[in-house]
Amino acid sequence: ADEVILKPQGAQLTVEYLEENSFSVPILVVKKDGLGMTLPPASFTVNDVEYYVGGEKEIDVIDVVRQADLKMKLKDFVKYYNSPKREKVLNVISLEFSETRLSNLVETPKIVRKLSWVENLWPEQSVFERPNVQKYCLMGVKDSYTDFHIDFGGTSVWYHVLKGEKIFYLIQPTKTNLALFECWSSSSNQNEMFFGDQVDKCYRCPVKQGQTLFIPTGWIHAVLTPVECLAFGGNFLHSLNIAMQL
Repeated sequence: ADEVILKPQGAQLTVEYLEENSFSVPILVVKKDGLGMTLPPASFTVNDVEYYVGGEKEIDVIDVVRQADLKMKLKDFVKYYNSPKREKVLNVISLEFSETRLSNLVETPKIVRKLSWVENLWPEQSVFERPNVQKYCLMGVKDSYTDFHIDFGGTSVWYHVLKGEKIFYLIQPTKTNLALFECWSSSSNQNEMFFGDQVDKCYRCPVKQGQTLFIPTGWIHAVLTPVECLAFGGNFLHSLNIAMQL
């Protein structure tokens, strides 16, 4: 992905920087210094996640081989994660923790807080409930895989790998690629086809421990977890790519 992504330092990643360079390609920040982000230490584990979120919380879990959703209590997933023999590959990518005690340990990157519509524009008195999509905890065992998708609602996304590594497969949202993606998404045998083979360029972007990736609106991506991994992330809408968001 080196030929397409931007690699600024944390302190360089400002609204002005994005207005100048446009937020239309993924951005990889190698060191978190200057991002204005707060995170637990790298020694933080899934057991700590359970402690701060509560073991009784029901969470969505993906059975990777079947790419199917199931529900589990967090304590049962943690038990599975810690067990030496795992029968299945289970992956957690949608544990939103804004309303839990874990939220106190995580502050999203400053650039996200500056750009986010929900953060800046959601009315105090609204009949609509404020969407909580800012803070996700991702817990993946080795070989977890999330097939190609576009993040919901045209949101952009940030990911920080606290422990382990994630490999992103990134595809630019050109008209052609989006048409191919629509076709692949609605095909009955999509799980037999690697979507990356159908486009002219699919970029591979490893995100290692301590690194942060920002993926802009509309980018089609898949994620492989090559080693046990604990990561944080969140979604946001902003004013730099309204047309694509719509």
